[in-house]
Amino acid sequence: MFEDDYLAVIHKPAGIEVSGNKFMTIANTLPQNLKPSTLSDVTTPQPVHRLDYATTGIVLVGKTSGSIRALNKMFEEKTIAKIYYAVAIGKMKSSGTITSEIDGKPSESDYKVIKSVPSERFGILNLVQLHPKTGRRHQLRKHLFGLGHPILGDKEYTLEDLILKGRGLYLHAYSLEFRHPFTQQNIYIKDEIPEKFGRIFS
Repeated sequence: MFEDDYLAVIHKPAGIEVSGNKFMTIANTLPQNLKPSTLSDVTTPQPVHRLDYATTGIVLVGKTSGSIRALNKMFEEKTIAKIYYAVAIGKMKSSGTITSEIDGKPSESDYKVIKSVPSERFGILNLVQLHPKTGRRHQLRKHLFGLGHPILGDKEYTLEDLILKGRGLYLHAYSLEFRHPFTQQNIYIKDEIPEKFGRIFS
């Protein structure tokens, strides 16, 4: 979706890990799919954050040692703005901030309901825009579940009678915005919401 000598922004499909001990990971596919950097500190391209196995959307990749360090620091300092979309179940407030701790650590997510439609099985389904301020593991899934509004298709953080099988998780990493740590260019990349969302909210 974007690439220069320092970094790349890629689309991650559902059903593949970003990194880990498996052969089939995003990390293992990067050297074959990105142009090698021409800079002196070129290294194996490396994702600098994760998306869950079932989540689709944008992943940021460093292509040099200096870029990987700089991008990791930007995530720590929260200077990279991320927007996600999810389909959440049940009648929700129109917007809010969730600050419940995750694994004993502070965490914060803002949410805004964009559209709601009636559902015969689930009562109400909501298209929710999410802005995570922190980056805890499974943060958005846990935060919405904690509100009583699990994400459609989530098999781990849900209520037994609300499990949707065979359609995948309705969580999508939609956009990233940040200042390029080396060129100072303002980067804004968006990855359009998957068609399966549109089928619910057409």
